[in-house]
Amino acid sequence: MPPARMPDDWQRALVVAAHPDDIEYGIAAAVSAWTAAGKEVHYLLATRGEAGMAGVHPDEAGPLREDEERRSAAVVGVTEVEFLDHRDGTLVAGPDLRRDLAAAIRRHRPELVVTGYFGATWTPPGVSPAYVNSADHRALGQCVIDAVADAANEWIFPDLTEERWSGVQYIAVSEMTDPPHEVDVADHVELAVASLSEHRRYLELLSDDPVESQARQIVDMSTMTEDGRRRVGFRLFWG
Repeated sequence: MPPARMPDDWQRALVVAAHPDDIEYGIAAAVSAWTAAGKEVHYLLATRGEAGMAGVHPDEAGPLREDEERRSAAVVGVTEVEFLDHRDGTLVAGPDLRRDLAAAIRRHRPELVVTGYFGATWTPPGVSPAYVNSADHRALGQCVIDAVADAANEWIFPDLTEERWSGVQYIAVSEMTDPPHEVDVADHVELAVASLSEHRRYLELLSDDPVESQARQIVDMSTMTEDGRRRVGFRLFWG
């Protein structure tokens, strides 16, 4: 059965990721499609990615990657970017992270919450064997799912001062392989490449290849189907 189109009966989305560049590795093309259609999209980053640049001290890497993420978000029409400032590499699935995520969901008040794939392993199309997913990704994803319910419940974290929010209609988890739902991004590939290219210093440390070439290869891998269509896939849950 072919994937269904993502529902569009929502106005505000919150995209939640562990690190700067996580969104740009796949979801940003869908974000571009949404903002072009008049949707409001906010980003929430659990960390500043300060442990993600080999040879660059976290005190330098954190602000650098935050700046790259803000510029990257702007390319696809996102102006609201919040950082929770949890420590990169040590996210723990538990009440502390859930509390912070729930508070943020209450602040941003989305109808759609989006996050990245958080299974134990992942396999890009045409790649074998599988990769082990980041510990931060695994911890964050489960907490995002739980925090949607937490944001709507006044008794789980009674210390939160933000007004509770029960308006999340959908939770969308990125899914590259056989996604049940998809967003057509044929007209947004170039903006997705430009968005990822804003992570210039980060990508320069990963490879000697030109940044734009790296970005295009990554966006192609995350959006192109076997028959040449361009889509971003999601697994959708009720909020």
